[in-house]
Amino acid sequence: MLEQQLVNALSLGCVYALFALGFTLIFGVLGVINLSHGAVFMVGAYAALQIMARFELPLWVGLLFALVFCGGLGLLIDFLVLRPLRARNAPHLIPMIATIGVAIILNNGVQGLFGAGSLRFPEGVVSSQSMDLAGIHLTPLELGIIVLSFVMMAVLLLALKRTQLGRALRAIAESPKAAYLLGIHVEGLFYMTSFAAAALGGMSGVLIGLYSNAVFPLMGQPMLHKGIAVIILGGMGDIRGALLGGLFLGFAEVLSVAYIGSTMRDAVGFGLLFLVLLLRPKGLFGTLQERKV
Repeated sequence: MLEQQLVNALSLGCVYALFALGFTLIFGVLGVINLSHGAVFMVGAYAALQIMARFELPLWVGLLFALVFCGGLGLLIDFLVLRPLRARNAPHLIPMIATIGVAIILNNGVQGLFGAGSLRFPEGVVSSQSMDLAGIHLTPLELGIIVLSFVMMAVLLLALKRTQLGRALRAIAESPKAAYLLGIHVEGLFYMTSFAAAALGGMSGVLIGLYSNAVFPLMGQPMLHKGIAVIILGGMGDIRGALLGGLFLGFAEVLSVAYIGSTMRDAVGFGLLFLVLLLRPKGLFGTLQERKV
């Protein structure tokens, strides 16, 4: 049934968009492609799973803990890795290589602590009963993913477009040096951006862990590939493009599984992305302007 597949695609696409928003936020403000974002995504799933399983806490506590824990992890990565490289004005390739090292450390650390096998969230965390709406089966998990993702994305978009903080971040994205001369606390906003981006990544890790009912150390690697594809499709550093690109990829994957076959899931999704970029190499909302130092 097409309507059912569209609901499934919407819930998956919302998680992709949430992950890509954090990814593109880091690139847009810090000018860095953070290749440890997939590992932070994985850590978020493990953080929520462990605190919920050990202390028998509800899902909302697990989500909140993952958000704060991963936000703190993002701050730590920025302070220990990205900040020294910024101070030395390192070329763009250096932070990418450094964050690959961070991802390897996080993946190996989690695997050493919890093993390489898949873990599952405690039973009964989310009700398995589905609601029927005009013949469409909608589970509480799918509804929660859609609502939570759109709320988080709306808050982020409104904050960037309508607040003084958002204007400051856009100024930094355009030129950190000019923003500093205007009296903007550039370094503090770098830290805040790292916290927010990692928090979004951690939250999306929890949602994917619930959606697939599997949490394992390398779960962030395929998500990282999809995140890179999404931000390139949407336009590097553009929030609107990350949102639409994530939804696009979610719909492409679910509909290809439903009507072509599960083995063609990634081929169809990335093939469509490739065709879009052939027609518009800058992405949906990309520009030819370069960031000023």
